[in-house]
Order: sequence, then structure tokens, then C-alpha cells
Amino acid sequence: MAPERRVDPEDGVAYTWDELAEYYKGKFKKKAIEAYWEECKVVKSKKKEAAKAKAKTKAKAKAEPKAKTKAKAKAKVKAKAKSKPKTSASNFKVCVCGGAGGIGQPLSMLMALDPNVAELCVFDLSVAMVPPAGVAADLGHLERKSSVKGYVMELGSKPIDHLEECLTGCHLVLVPAGMPRKPGQTRDDLFKINADIARGIVEACAKYCPDAMLGMIVNPVNSVVPAMAELYKKKGLDPMKIVGITTLDIVRANKFVGEETGKNATFINVPVIGGHAGSTILPLFSQDKTAKTIPSEKIPDMDKHVQDAGTDVVNAKNGKGSATLSMAYAGARLAKSILAGLAGKRRIECAYVKSDITELPYFASKVLFGKTGIAKVLPLGELNEHESKRLAEVKEQLKGEIESGLKYAEANSLAD
Repeated sequence: MAPERRVDPEDGVAYTWDELAEYYKGKFKKKAIEAYWEECKVVKSKKKEAAKAKAKTKAKAKAEPKAKTKAKAKAKVKAKAKSKPKTSASNFKVCVCGGAGGIGQPLSMLMALDPNVAELCVFDLSVAMVPPAGVAADLGHLERKSSVKGYVMELGSKPIDHLEECLTGCHLVLVPAGMPRKPGQTRDDLFKINADIARGIVEACAKYCPDAMLGMIVNPVNSVVPAMAELYKKKGLDPMKIVGITTLDIVRANKFVGEETGKNATFINVPVIGGHAGSTILPLFSQDKTAKTIPSEKIPDMDKHVQDAGTDVVNAKNGKGSATLSMAYAGARLAKSILAGLAGKRRIECAYVKSDITELPYFASKVLFGKTGIAKVLPLGELNEHESKRLAEVKEQLKGEIESGLKYAEANSLAD
């Protein structure tokens, strides 16, 4: 039996008790939330509603025989109004920076398929594997409402000088840009290169679409996101507009639990907290009803499997590529939730953002997305012994990677 849903007067959307309680937790005491729940209108089934309406119509016909014709005409008008198709889809503008690359192309396709996307911009450099205009022309043939346009820039040029048309009016900018990590290259070396690439795009966004949400898929995410968010803050903009996309860790954890238990991964939702690299990735298997059925002795290996999944893909591709398709899928999943939130349908996803739920200034955890972007960073919830021990390790490793990002922001600024 489906759980009861009630309409929250604040936004007119129906929620289960668990969803409503999770959102208002921390804002009000439990008793106050329970009292508020009792005041919310119950969503009744269509059958009950129809039977009730039919009974009312009959009663009204008996009580007011003279007004029968008038009532009938009024009922027809109401029925006709209700029969008109309702659409919850919005018309958002989305840009994929690095949209002609290995992650960018499939990500652009998935965004073109999203019913909330009316306009899609594909931006990349002239040295990309294919011209952005070619990707746009290809996607422009899909049977969807979105219009697609490509934008190109020469290597060495500044995005702020070329992306006014591309970024103006954007609601969401996805950034699967940057260089992949090369053999023997340290994360610090990679950070120095990719932070400059990310800064160029973020700089242009700050000028042309300062209210847009920015989804970062630029490695190392653990350092790049703090750097870009602090640069935004330095500029007087909202650092909560910068979101580190860690969704692939959740996707992998769900898949691996499904394989282990023989259950459909679609109905599994393992929160993954911490960061987005190696030991900073912490899946909370105890917080999913399917995952917590896995014997405790298997959890450490499952945990490591999620941490090393990216390396497994690199090895499977014989060093000729990394996780591009699954990353695009995961990026689109988060993007879809962000757009749904902007459209007024609140969504919860794990993401790496500016946070105060731990002593670290940036942390990945469940985030509630709403009409203005991030509505609330949710608490970690209850952790078991294994997860509590791992959390201490996560914080220790993540602290240094965040520091790298903060130092970069101190030494740099966004141009006007």
C-alpha cells in the first residue's frame, strides 16, 4: 500500500510524512512538525474523489431540481477545464562547458532529453574531438522540445570574452571540463591545471549568469569546488551556487548493492558522504534498507569497491579512457534534480558543497534542492561503528585537499 501523502501549503506539493519530517527537521521541534502534518490536506485517491463528486452531484440534483440545467452546464465547464493537459515541465536554459568531450557529449544528449530543458548550449574549445556545432547539429535532430546551439573558442582565449551569448540567461551550467589525470601526475599537479580552466568558466558565469547553478565535474573536485566557491564569495556572489557533482559514487554504490543482493538498483539509495576521491568517499550502507541486509563482514570490501570503481574503469579501458558514460549519466541525474528543484519540485541528492554539518567547510552529504537552488544541507544521520571510524579518516584526508582549494582562492580573483 502506497504511503499517505499530504499537501504542504507552503508550496502546494504532496509529500509523505518521512519527506516532510526530513525537510523541516532542525527548523522546528518534532511535535510542531507532527501538528503541522495534521493540518496538511490528505491527498485522496482518484476513485474516492470521483465517488464523492458523483454523490454530491446526485444530492444537489435532488435538492435543486430547478437549477439542474444550470448546474449541468457548470459541471461541463469544470470538467473541460480539468481535462486540459497539465504540464509541469519548465523552460530552462542549460549550458554544458566541455560539451564536445568524452563526458560532455553524452551529458549534452541526456540534457537535451530532459523535459525541463528548452535551450541547450554546447561549448568547447576548437581542439575538442569534434566541433561543438557538430554536437549541436546532431542533438538538434532529437524528438524533443530543446533547441541546441554550439559555441567554440580558440585555445588560449578567455571564456569571459567569448561566452556572453552562450551563458546569458542560463539557469544551470554543467562543467565537465579540464584535463584528465596522466600517469605519474599528482593530484596537486592536476589541480593547478584544472583550477585555472575552471576559473575561466566560473569567471564568465559570474558575469553573465550569476544566479545560475554551476555543477562542477572538474577533477580534483575536492579542491576545485572550494576554490571556485570561495572565488564566488570573494566576488560577492553566493558560494552555494557552486555544486560538486559526486553522484557517480551514489550510482556505483547502488549498483554494487543491487548486484550483491540480487535487487533492482533503481530502488536502492545509498547516501555517499565526504568527498569525491579515494578514501574520502564514504558510502553509508547502513542508511539504505536493502544495503543494510548485507552481512557486516562484507561491508569493508563493498566500501573499497566504491572507492576504487573509477580505477577499475580506467584499467578496463587499458588506460585509453576513464569513466565517461557513467559520469555523464550521474551528472545528468543531479542536473535533473536541480532543474526539478528550480521548477518547484523539491529533490534530495548527495552533493559536495559549502557546508557546516561537520567541522570542515566543504563536505558531501544529502542536499535539498528547491526553487533557488540549494534549500538546505541535510545532516549526516546515524552512522554505525564502521562508518564512524571511516568518517574520521575521511575528514583527515579531505581537510588537506580543501586547504589546497582555499589557498588557490586566496591567491586569485575573478575578473569583472
